[in-house]
Amino acid sequence: MPLGPWRKKNKPTKEHLVDNEEVSGGHAGTGSFSKSSVNGAGLPPPPANLRPKLVFHTQLAHGSPTGRVEGFANVKELYGKIADAFNIRPPEILFCTLNTHKIDMDKLLGGQIGLEDFIFAHVKGIKKEVEVHKSEDALGLTITDNGAGYAFIKRIKEGSVVDKVKVICVGDHIESINGRNIVGIRHYEVARMLKELPRDKKFTLKLIEPMKAFEMLEPRSKGGKPVSDSKVGTGKGTLRLRSKGPATVEEEPTEFEEKAVSKVDDLLESYMGIRDTELAATMVEVGRDKKNPDEFAMALDETLGDFAFPDEFVFDVWGAIGDAKQGRF
Repeated sequence: MPLGPWRKKNKPTKEHLVDNEEVSGGHAGTGSFSKSSVNGAGLPPPPANLRPKLVFHTQLAHGSPTGRVEGFANVKELYGKIADAFNIRPPEILFCTLNTHKIDMDKLLGGQIGLEDFIFAHVKGIKKEVEVHKSEDALGLTITDNGAGYAFIKRIKEGSVVDKVKVICVGDHIESINGRNIVGIRHYEVARMLKELPRDKKFTLKLIEPMKAFEMLEPRSKGGKPVSDSKVGTGKGTLRLRSKGPATVEEEPTEFEEKAVSKVDDLLESYMGIRDTELAATMVEVGRDKKNPDEFAMALDETLGDFAFPDEFVFDVWGAIGDAKQGRF
């Protein structure tokens, strides 16, 4: 089918990597990870007792002893394992960073973990209530989410409306907008809610900032723009977390995948006000073997139909994937 007004929201029929609503099936026990392919023949995964046992080290970002986690298949399960290791509740975890205890949005845990990565969990700290006057159409916020129902601020544009409100910081979880609780609402919906707030009116945000150790108290970060050549993973392979089904051990992303994902993530920010590397990676995965934009659009609707992407965005993503294939970045 061609692109055009026929495109509408479909219920996704394939895997959605970053899904805040439910994670059904694939509850992994210890060692419940499988290779992305088995003997190259599409055979079922081996029995649980023959699968690799992967163990990761973790700490609370504001300071704690080192714990060990294993046997998780997605981000929600990882948070549960970390919570068990430190005797806290999973909802206390806002997000995780890899290989740094700092609130570094370039090192944010998404859907892939290097096999040698160290996981730092950032937990809830101080609650804040802020009144903001929306003096411009754009607030200057980029929103992402933690894969378990919490939307938070990933970037603040310099000189923007929000940049002038110094109490609002990168890493803050947005708990409510004008009294409406938004826990469990996807990041793109939160971004749309903020965009649709009336101009020249005040609105109220309830925020929760990550708990900080003393040495982490420093001037506010704007949340740096991710650079394509800064790899988070340190291991030779990565563990890819999925919202449905088992996690898989995969090779590190190719140069094409890294460049394409980075460009698609930029397009997500430009069109939707969000950054989501796993969503970008899914789109690249969907488009890499498609022959034309119509075929790509149909595949996107099957896989990620709940987003209802605009046609011009789909064309731009198709072009970005093509440019990456041709090495034009």
